[in-house]
Amino acid sequence: MRALLLVNPKATSTHQRTRDVLIRALGAAVDLSVEETAYRGHAAVLAGTAHAKGFEAVAVLGGDGTINETVNGLLEGQPDERAAERPALIVIPGGSANVFARALGLPNNPVEATGAVLEALRDERRKIIGLGKAIWHDEVSGPDPGADADSDHHRSRYFTFCAGLGYDAEVVRAVEGMRSAGLRALPSLYVNTAVRHFFVTDRHRPAMRLRRPDQRDVEGLFMAIVSNTSPWTYAGSRPINPTPWASFETGLDLLGLRKMGLPTLLRLARQIVAERRGLPTGKHLVQVHDEAEFTLLASRPVAFQLDGDYLGEHEWVVFRSIPDALQVLV
Repeated sequence: MRALLLVNPKATSTHQRTRDVLIRALGAAVDLSVEETAYRGHAAVLAGTAHAKGFEAVAVLGGDGTINETVNGLLEGQPDERAAERPALIVIPGGSANVFARALGLPNNPVEATGAVLEALRDERRKIIGLGKAIWHDEVSGPDPGADADSDHHRSRYFTFCAGLGYDAEVVRAVEGMRSAGLRALPSLYVNTAVRHFFVTDRHRPAMRLRRPDQRDVEGLFMAIVSNTSPWTYAGSRPINPTPWASFETGLDLLGLRKMGLPTLLRLARQIVAERRGLPTGKHLVQVHDEAEFTLLASRPVAFQLDGDYLGEHEWVVFRSIPDALQVLV
């Protein structure tokens, strides 16, 4: 098998010696070419040419952001092909949270995950999973999407595990600013930022509404979490699971919050951090399970994040489930 390995040299949880060991281990199992990413979006460019260059698999050593870029490159490079006809994805976690890798059942440690990947290569264990896709206008604000969500003036991006509008995206934005200043993306950074940001976010004027085909709009949302799988994220080793029914085999799930008071958030936090299979309960929650498509619209630009990557402020985003989109060696 010919495989291309994309390495993010700035990945949070690896250093050069570890990367060298992992590269040698993979190189003993496949015909391996290695490329280091040099700028934001570079992984998508490299993955987009993988099939044309004859690679049967693309491996990623990096965090969720690098994996997301790679996935988008694979699908954009062969948009009309079935998952089995595209290069397979191999994931080696190298970031801080590694949500996608852990959702696939891989160990969080990159060395242990490489061992699991080598077993998958030896046994030819492949899995085809669904993805989410977000579509939005290429400006901060734009016309209501209506039936024209695929206009050339709109942008789109696939996501592997989650997206969100509102408060959680504001936290992602704040953390990205601190990371650019040199702080490490540790779980404590996200938790502390979320607590501080709660007191400055707009908790009195909900901006969003949920629109689904053939149903009434749901008004008054402060925050919306969109999930393609569970858990949503991790706090260290502990999963945080606001949408426990979400999976790679179903459509998209959503949890919306219609009140931003501290008692409401604390009650929700107790439920989504605990190990439970049932949905969170509460009169201020809006929940959607296994949906093929829905739209979040806002009365003013709101923060938007996708797979933990901040993508600016927007007044609407269309979300679609893309079943059987990606082949993974796992």
